Amino acid sequence: MKKPSKHWSHFLGICFLIFGVNEMVSQNSTITIKGTVVEESGGLPIAFATVMVANNDSKEPITGTTTLDDGTFAFETDATDFYIEISFLGFQTKTYGRPPNPTPTIDLGIVSLVEDAEQLQEVVVEGEISRTEFKLDKRVFNVGKDLSSTGASALEVLNNVPSVNVDIEGQVSLRGSQGVQMLINGKPSIIASEEGNALGTITADMIEKVEVITNPSAKYDAEGTSGIINIILKKEERKGLNGSISVNTGTPAGHSVGVSLNRRTEKFNLFSQLGVGLRDLPNDIETRNVDLVNNTKVLSTGTEFRNENYYNFVLGTDYHINDNNVLTLSGNFSMEIEDQPSSTNFTSLDANDLVTSQWQRTEVTEARNPKFQYELQYKKDFESDDDHTLLFSALGNFFGKDQSSEFINTTVSGEDSDATQQTRTDFKESVFTFKLDYTNPLTDKWTLETGVQYVLNDVANDFEVNDLVNGSFVNVPGLTNIFEFNQNVLGLYSTGSFEGKKWGVKGGIRLEQTNVGTLLATTNEANDQNYTNLFPSVHTSYKFTEKVSIQAGYSKRIYRPRMWDLNPFFNIRNNFSIRQGNPALMPEFTDSYEITSIYILGKASLNFGVYYRYTDDVIERVSIFENNVNTVRPENIGTNGTTGIEFNAKYSPAKWLTLNSDFNYSQFNRNGVFESAVFDFSGDQWSSKLMTKIKFPADFDLEMTGNYRSRFRTVQGVVSDQVFMDLGLRKNIMKGKAVLNLSVRDLFASRIRENQIAQADFEVYSRRLRGRFVALGFSYGFGKGEAMQYSGQRRRR
Repeated sequence: MKKPSKHWSHFLGICFLIFGVNEMVSQNSTITIKGTVVEESGGLPIAFATVMVANNDSKEPITGTTTLDDGTFAFETDATDFYIEISFLGFQTKTYGRPPNPTPTIDLGIVSLVEDAEQLQEVVVEGEISRTEFKLDKRVFNVGKDLSSTGASALEVLNNVPSVNVDIEGQVSLRGSQGVQMLINGKPSIIASEEGNALGTITADMIEKVEVITNPSAKYDAEGTSGIINIILKKEERKGLNGSISVNTGTPAGHSVGVSLNRRTEKFNLFSQLGVGLRDLPNDIETRNVDLVNNTKVLSTGTEFRNENYYNFVLGTDYHINDNNVLTLSGNFSMEIEDQPSSTNFTSLDANDLVTSQWQRTEVTEARNPKFQYELQYKKDFESDDDHTLLFSALGNFFGKDQSSEFINTTVSGEDSDATQQTRTDFKESVFTFKLDYTNPLTDKWTLETGVQYVLNDVANDFEVNDLVNGSFVNVPGLTNIFEFNQNVLGLYSTGSFEGKKWGVKGGIRLEQTNVGTLLATTNEANDQNYTNLFPSVHTSYKFTEKVSIQAGYSKRIYRPRMWDLNPFFNIRNNFSIRQGNPALMPEFTDSYEITSIYILGKASLNFGVYYRYTDDVIERVSIFENNVNTVRPENIGTNGTTGIEFNAKYSPAKWLTLNSDFNYSQFNRNGVFESAVFDFSGDQWSSKLMTKIKFPADFDLEMTGNYRSRFRTVQGVVSDQVFMDLGLRKNIMKGKAVLNLSVRDLFASRIRENQIAQADFEVYSRRLRGRFVALGFSYGFGKGEAMQYSGQRRRR
């Protein structure tokens, strides 16, 4: 083989040299572009802003990226003739030309974007409008861009759902009732629990839809509830930082500081809440006990106080294993420290209305109430269908009370009524709930649901009363005991449904096995109850048009006596007005029938419903009177049939005005016998509520809510009517990132609960007034979060 010539070797060497130089030049021409995108108004980072490199001549995109959660970005390009464009929905776009003499790194530094009000308005006008539709046993509110593009919180979304109202303090009600179970993605969540309001950390753009269930099917607990609200989050909305800091003060004392955070990444959703505060809860009490046989009376007036310092901490995370599997672990710890400096003045009168004795009873009570809640949940979405799911959850709750009280009677005039008593309470309650739910859409129209639930409730209450006798405290055996309560409920359910374009039907059945045991350990008095019940449900709906639908449903419900219904021990603050539990109390069962229609008429949504409920073994509070002592005790008394109508409407005639109204009227028939006394009577009652929201200039919102509850008859007496008003004023500042709240509950101090019992041998009158509460709050939202109010966890006991 002939060797290459020397010239050929030189030629190859020159080619390699030219190629190498060209490669080096090419590598050196790569440019890195970086910077940080923030909001001009508050300097907050903007996540997911688009950073694009485009050709100067064709304007076509060449490359680009999106900003991280902290607003930063960095990427490379080898383009030579380009410009840089940075944009984000709702903000004005910024453009940068290529520097004349570009360096290897172009650092744009801090890029501040200005809000674009016109762009936001165009999105709302052109986007999908939120709307409501019927889905068999529930109503579904689909969140459109008119809400999801505004940065509103979950609470504002709920306020747009027909039949749902959220007051200025963040309390959610359904058809005027606050006994609502809140779910997130079909499962209980600390985010939506009563222990602390963190719903404000969920923004509207994360919500796909809201489901409203007023007559739950067999899938849900047979235990009674006024309804269920289920917030469904979008799968793709996982990233972002939401948070809020709030400070509140009020009179009577209601001071709190709270921080709520929700951090979402591709894999994790971390949420937390920290709150501390103190509050005073005074109650003005007046009672009159009249013995019609001996014509004697005992009158009492006073103020009960419940002052609390409380601390609350929530921490949890959702771990998105992949697109179809999510694991949730969360916990909530809180502590209440109580002080109850109450005072009651007593007067005893003889048959001639002459004062025989006057004395003052003072109370000093201290208590510590620890609470702990945890949840472990696993949800699997099958790839075949988004609605094909498997959900397992384990929830645990613990509540404790370590309380000591001292009651001192000091004679003011007349007969000697001096006395001193001490009580001690050691209370512990544990509730564990294990649940497995499986949903399988067999076809586009047929769906099968099945599942199992096991609830274990374990309670112990060690209660002791001591009287001061001759300088020493002596135990009172009749009022001292250890009460133990155990209740286990096993539930199995299955439902099947058919849903077409206009008509659908859903039927199901739930089997629940209940084991209840109560024990007075000191005296060895036991009462065990075991019962098995079937709870069927049937629902159907028909859609006449997109704006007119009708829904009908039937379900069987149960109310199981709570621990405080069964516990025979009581607080002896007023030892002439005593509340006791009844260990032998049985559950009450209700057959519930309902027909509801919904009308969407332009800016108004109307709901009209007719219902009938028949209840067996109705639990009523019955007064037993002896020696001027009125003892109230729950008893099972006969049946109750209630027929009612319900109407609620939401109307926004203008952008600045929204009206919400609720009206409920019912007529009932009571039949029953208790200790030879016949309780057969008929009666009626009604309630109404009107909420008016007005948007004033300068971002002021005014909310006024008027309530009326009519007088109604009970098995032994009459409860008087109530009329009261709540007021709220809200001012958005810092372009909506911060909010000032002023709320006044019971503006005219007219929310008075009066109860009059009139029997052949005694009369009892009681009056209770909590009074006016005024609260002022400041809240600041950061990240994607909206400013919200933290007012502390809801009272448990």
